[in-house]
Amino acid sequence: MSAPRAVRVARAALQLIVVLSAGAALAAGEGGLAPARGSGGPPISWTWTAIAPAAGKGRGYVEFQRACSVCHGSGPAKPGTRALRAKYRGKLPALLEQRTDLAPDYVKFVVRHGVTVMPPFRKTELSDAALDAIAVYLGRK
Repeated sequence: MSAPRAVRVARAALQLIVVLSAGAALAAGEGGLAPARGSGGPPISWTWTAIAPAAGKGRGYVEFQRACSVCHGSGPAKPGTRALRAKYRGKLPALLEQRTDLAPDYVKFVVRHGVTVMPPFRKTELSDAALDAIAVYLGRK
């Protein structure tokens, strides 16, 4: 197996282990969460839903709520926010919407390539136009 393929395989295996571990913890009710009724799985859903823009908020806000807030919103069931809270330990806000140091190009890179346990988002999952709007929204100063 070539080195780049071995790295991809190892990364995929690690991501799967983390996701399965998180799912098991959620299913067991850790963190005050319980599985969705009858689903047997964690309560997090990645189903795309229509979000109406809030007053004074643009497309980036809407796309962030639709595609990102399931993991990076506020509340105990948001694994992205929980991971960033543990990583930054109060030195930076865990909520991405509260950050002022996110450059749009960095946001786009992380979304397309993934980072640690966050998977990459393909263009078929999140269009370039939607990602551009999110990057501008999070990259505002």
